Amino acid sequence: MKTWKLVSGIISIVLSVFVVFQSMIAGLANALEESGQVSGSAGLVVSICMLCGGIVSIVSRKNNSKGTNIALLILFSLATLTGFVLAGNYSDLYLVSMVLDQCSTSLHLIKKRCH
Repeated sequence: MKTWKLVSGIISIVLSVFVVFQSMIAGLANALEESGQVSGSAGLVVSICMLCGGIVSIVSRKNNSKGTNIALLILFSLATLTGFVLAGNYSDLYLVSMVLDQCSTSLHLIKKRCH
């Protein structure tokens, strides 16, 4: 569990950097096209949730309490839900949301197997 939390946190932080840059480009494209979509802003929310989730995951890797695991599930689920609902023309956000969904699901399954 400790190794998975560390790896998941690092991947989440690195991926959040890419999502920030892509969402800035998507937001700029939305503004220039005047399409009225919010996919760039949704990408920023997803990126912030990913960054927070990655930091919580790394910091809490030695702590095996339910509170930190619930916080991780909430952060990743919020990012996943935001990505799926508000992706719009930013189709890469669907892929990122699927990855986050798999991370939060596997974290929950690993937690169940450990107890």
